[in-house]
Amino acid sequence: MADVVIIEKGRHERNYWGDIWRYRELFYVLAWRDVAVRYKQTIIGASWALIRPFLTMVVFTVVFSRIAKLPSDGVTPYPLMVFVGTLPWTFFSTGLTDASNSLIGNSNLISKVYFPRLIVPIAAVVVAFADFLIALAILVGMMFWYRFAPGWNILFFPIFVVAAIGATIGPSLWFTALNVKYRDFRIIVPFIVQLGLYISPVGFSSNIVPPEWRLLYSLNPMVGVIDGFRWSLLGSSSQLYLPGVAVSFLVIIIFMWLGVRQFRATEKSFADLI
Repeated sequence: MADVVIIEKGRHERNYWGDIWRYRELFYVLAWRDVAVRYKQTIIGASWALIRPFLTMVVFTVVFSRIAKLPSDGVTPYPLMVFVGTLPWTFFSTGLTDASNSLIGNSNLISKVYFPRLIVPIAAVVVAFADFLIALAILVGMMFWYRFAPGWNILFFPIFVVAAIGATIGPSLWFTALNVKYRDFRIIVPFIVQLGLYISPVGFSSNIVPPEWRLLYSLNPMVGVIDGFRWSLLGSSSQLYLPGVAVSFLVIIIFMWLGVRQFRATEKSFADLI
């Protein structure tokens, strides 16, 4: 007797989060494919993951340290402070840019097969995180070069890595959903990333911000993440501005909620819009 398949109304909706686990192999395939393709047919391959943050560090060091003469927050040398700030920012900007275009890039798959669409942008963020791990090798090399050893603060480093992942996923899901319907966001997202680079404390310490503006400045979620990276890895001379970190973490949680909410609300129409 042939097996009978019963299709229940709303099954996919009720089992959505369970389906994410059941389709984990697809997640691995998409992430590994993007890692393999990212630097395919390039001359220096994965070295681009090292060169990008390194060149950003060099430019910002010259501009903010040599020309603007900004303080290094007690961290010597200045390039080390800048590079630590560059690491989470590069992860954020790469993840946001790649994830926002991920559904459009996988339009053939989305229009033909059912699976939780959330897998696609998350896989793009994971690929950006792989670049982040590669870039950490430069930081280790720089610490050896400058004979700089992290202190006990490094125990808190994983917390700020998780915060960086959350700060990337939340806006990525939101912009991914919007980009499917409004292709203007292919232009808007790179502009936001470029603007955010200069209003985030990547090339300078957030301690130069006047005290009365620090809390407001921390509404930028990357402020708390970058400050946390520097505090945990470099042990900055000044204490971590905990109210600012708390505000940044709260904004990250809000963006995560908004991102998932927006994505789930529009997910059913993706196949029709792409």
